[in-house]
Formats: sequence, structure tokens, C-alpha cells
Amino acid sequence: MLLADLAETSRHVADTSRRLDKAGALADCLRRLAPQEIEIAVAFLCGETRQSKLRVGPATIIQARSAVAAPSPSLTLGAVNEALERVARASGAGSLSTRRQLLSDLFGRATVSEQEYLVRLLAGELRQGALEGVMLDAIAQAAQLPLSEVRRASMVAGGLVPVARAALTEGSTGLRGFSLRLFHPVLPMLSQPAQDVGEALHRLGTAALEWKVDGARVQAHKLGDEVRFYSRGLNDISGAVPELVEVVRGLRAAALILDGEAIALRQDGGPHPFQVTMRRIGRRLDVETMRRELPLSVLCLRRNDEDLTSRPATERFAALMDVCPSELVIPRLVTADQASARAFFDAALARGHEGIMAKSLDAPYESGSRGSSWLKVKQAHTLDLVILAAEWGHGRRRGWLSNLHLGARDPASGGFVMLGKTFKGLTDEMLEWQTKALLALETTRNAYTVYVRPELVVEIAVNEIQASPQYPGGLALRFARVKRYRTEKHAQDADALDTVRQLFTRQAARAH
Repeated sequence: MLLADLAETSRHVADTSRRLDKAGALADCLRRLAPQEIEIAVAFLCGETRQSKLRVGPATIIQARSAVAAPSPSLTLGAVNEALERVARASGAGSLSTRRQLLSDLFGRATVSEQEYLVRLLAGELRQGALEGVMLDAIAQAAQLPLSEVRRASMVAGGLVPVARAALTEGSTGLRGFSLRLFHPVLPMLSQPAQDVGEALHRLGTAALEWKVDGARVQAHKLGDEVRFYSRGLNDISGAVPELVEVVRGLRAAALILDGEAIALRQDGGPHPFQVTMRRIGRRLDVETMRRELPLSVLCLRRNDEDLTSRPATERFAALMDVCPSELVIPRLVTADQASARAFFDAALARGHEGIMAKSLDAPYESGSRGSSWLKVKQAHTLDLVILAAEWGHGRRRGWLSNLHLGARDPASGGFVMLGKTFKGLTDEMLEWQTKALLALETTRNAYTVYVRPELVVEIAVNEIQASPQYPGGLALRFARVKRYRTEKHAQDADALDTVRQLFTRQAARAH
């Protein structure tokens, strides 16, 4: 298949709002692929490349984009993948120059529309709505297989790419080759947000509530004395968490797969900030002087030779308690009573945690899925901030200014200090309105961003303020989302940087 054909499918999917139409367009594309093209195409359509690290930055991509475009399409998917393989393999002295030349050569073989597609693909900006759920639908449709079979295979495969090839070339027989196996990590089950405890119980009824800790998602695999830990990205981190390896090795089961959170705790039992935990997970530290106690909140996926992913949550939790001592299991309450749930939520906050998880008692474990059977409830704060710039949207948001650059007022300088970006919480009506409003305030722009006079105030909900060397004020917003525009306010009415610092200090004090 030509890259031009794939790029046209991507454009069509981006311009289509209905999920069924997106899946249909993707399925039509998948049917036309040669077997050796399937994995490349599925990765590209999901906004990824087959190479884990290309080591090319924005400047290199922009330079490559300046190459004279080909007059007509001739670039195949295989040729693109081969070129990217050469880019990824370039190393040693002069490798930067080599990668630049290889990328320029690739862009020189692409038409204008193909070049635009490659820019978005390599820059990680291919937001076309071809998310995992839609791609699962497309694979099932193209292979004429039940969606449940494809979803089940994707759960244990750790990704869609190998599942797509097996489904499209071997059908059900190929999918049966995917099973939950020890030392083959799977994607974790994910959650959706709920506005508050009341909404969570309204949606789930009687639910299992658990403290939501701000730790690092981990997965533990055990067979006899062999134990390995994997990160959320499915990387082996066993060497970084020796105390966790020891704990799981001592559990009373010959074979286990556990999913949970690793978190660094202070001596009083309260949590360290998320960044502290990540420093533990990401580095090989001196075991005797640096290792912390990292209790796990875990969910049992497999016990001995028994796959429990399709079992109700109540059965999985019973299996967990059968092999794990209570001190390794996160506090839990099963209730439908809002008062009890709120008290449980308040207790989690009082201990310095993020909030709670509400889990359906009957739901299976859906690896990689952000379904409605797990809901997260967290405490949010609001800040009135000023928009400093906005980036053009992609996919469904193409043509609208979407990703907002947010700043707090700095009385010391009389200006504004950037704290982060967000595109979350924006409705179509808000996107349309803010595009017109921001263009009227434009001062300058580049290919991706429009910079504006700092006049428009927006109310932002944020779960946490964290220390960050990325921004001049040393602080950054975490999980920021737009609530509403404060058109009645002027820029001088926005929250000051000192207000943000005070919020950060209160959070740190509560954590200690």
C-alpha cells in the first residue's frame, strides 16, 4: 500500500465524528493491506511507528519537511518503515547528521500531503480519533471476527499490532495463540473520572471503594522463586525495586500475576510526592541506604494456572486476599451508602492520598481498557488563569485553537508566568468561541502556535500542583482541565503566582 492511501484514510478518520464511520474506514483500509504491511499500518494509524526510539526532535523534522516534495505518490509503507529503521539504527559519531540526512531523503520521496502526514506522525501529533477502542472495532470488522475475541487477544498481547496481523491472516486460530502468560506483561486496566462520590455510586450502585494512591503502576509476575516487576509501559524494572521482589517472592503461591501501585511512604505512613516514587522506580539505587518501603495495592489476575481476568471483581479480590497479607492490600470498603463512601473518601484525603477508586463488583479485568467499571474520584482545586497562547488542534479539532498555554499573574514583574498547557474539558462550542476570541488577540504565530495578548481569563480545575524545572516559576499544573471562561474578569483579576505557590505548600504540608 502507498503511504498516500494510508494518509488519506487517516484524514478521513480525522474528519469523521461517528465511531462507526471511523471503524468502517479503518476496516476498509486494513482489508487492502498485504500481510507484511499490517503491523506497519496499524501502528501508523494509531499514531505510532514500529521503532521505539527514533531520536529525532522537532528541529530535525522541520528541516526534513523543507525537502522538495515528490510530484506523485510512490512511497510504500514498507519503504517508509525501512527508512525509519535506518534512522533508528544510526548511532555513534556523526549519527545526528546521518539521521537528518536519512529523514530528509525520506521526505524528498513523499508528496506534499504525505509530508504533512509524516510530520504529524513523527512529532506525535496524529490525533485522528483512531484510538484503541475504534481500532479494535476495525480489526474485528475487517477480519470478520467477534469483537470479544479480538479484545480478549489484545488484553494479553500487550498491544494491537500483533493481534491485528494474527486476526487478519489467521482468523480465530491466530487469536487463540494469545493467552495470559507469566513474564509477558499485559496493559493495565484503566479508569474513568467521576465528578464526586455521589456520581460514582449512582453509576455503579454497590461498589468496592479503594484508596487512590499517587504511585507508580506496576505488575508483578512470579513463578517459584523467579519474580519480575514491570512498569506501566511494560518495561522490566525488577532491579529498581528489590524489596518488592522479596515481598512477592515470599507470597504463598507458586505462580502469580499481580497488578497494583508501588508508592514510597514516609515513616509516619503518609505518601511521598509522586516524583519521589518515580525516582525510585526509574533508577538503580543503593539498596541499603536508599530503598524505601513500597506497599502494593494489588489486584490478582492469575493464580497458579488459573486465569482470573474474566472472573467478577469479587472473585479476584478473594483470590488476592488468599495469597497476600492484609498489609499489602489497599484499604477497601464495599458500600452503596453515600455517607459511608464520603467518609471513606475523606479518610483517604486525610492520609495524603489522591482520592478513591470505585470499582464494579461484577466487572472482569479488561486489560488496556478505559471502561466504565472503574471510576476515579479525586479532589480538584480551581484557579483563574490567563491564556498566553494556543496551539492548533488536530483530527476533529482541526481548524480550531485547542491546546491552551496557561499563566498565573506575577505581581513582581507585572507579567505572567506559564504553568502548563491543557486541551481537556473543551466542548465544540468552547473551541469555536475561543478560536475567534484568541485570533482577535493574536500578536504573533508559528506553524503550530498562536501567541496572544494576555487578556482572556479561564477557570481551570487542577488535581495537583507539582514542582517542575520546565517552567520559570518552578511549578506546573497536573491534570488541568477547563471548567469555564471568566469573561467578566480582567487579566489583573487572575490568580497570582503566590496563590499557586500557597496551594503547592498546602499540598506538601498535607502530604507530610
